[in-house]
Amino acid sequence: MVMAAADSQFHVLAVDDSLIDRKLIERLLKTSSYQVTTVDSGSKALEFLGLYEDDQSSPDSPSVSLSNQQEVGVNLVITDYCMPGMTGYDLLKKIKESSSLRNIPVVIMSSENVPSRINRCLEEGAEEFFLKPVRLSDLSRLRPHIMKTKSKDQNQGKEENEEKQEESSESSEVSHEQDQQVVDQQPPPPPPPAPANSNKRKAMEEGLSPDRTRPRFNGITTVV
Repeated sequence: MVMAAADSQFHVLAVDDSLIDRKLIERLLKTSSYQVTTVDSGSKALEFLGLYEDDQSSPDSPSVSLSNQQEVGVNLVITDYCMPGMTGYDLLKKIKESSSLRNIPVVIMSSENVPSRINRCLEEGAEEFFLKPVRLSDLSRLRPHIMKTKSKDQNQGKEENEEKQEESSESSEVSHEQDQQVVDQQPPPPPPPAPANSNKRKAMEEGLSPDRTRPRFNGITTVV
């Protein structure tokens, strides 16, 4: 039950031009306690993710089946390979080429087991390649990819915070050193003036010699 509660926070975008396949994958994902949004083309998937492409699918096809689009971000994209207009492979490339979306795990589905196609998708960055019909046991392999991406995002955010703290610390140290240099470059303060009484006394001592203060009597005898 704890696992289901944790998975319910994960939002999966499912992309398939087949209504039957969309309903099937939506039911399987909800059974696995994922939050689900379904779209019928790669262009609408990019639009939902915030990237816009010309929609080449039929204008009469249903647009988007949303499930709390604004409340949570997309944690994983699962897409059919064979779709008109933009294929699942094209959608995968668009996501991986986007700086803001490249960390979202992408899983490809196909009813055709073509090794070269599978290898090409995996080389382009797909996490998994499921053969249709997708089973519940296949979806159990999604969670580790979501958790790995979340852990990577958290570590990246932690590293960014540490870098900001280091920059702030270095800036503070430079500022302190500059302040200290300003203090060191200032001339020393002049000596305090001597007290007025001390100057007066010194002048008196220098101006009065012993010869002037003591009279001399040469050749005279004084009788008392």
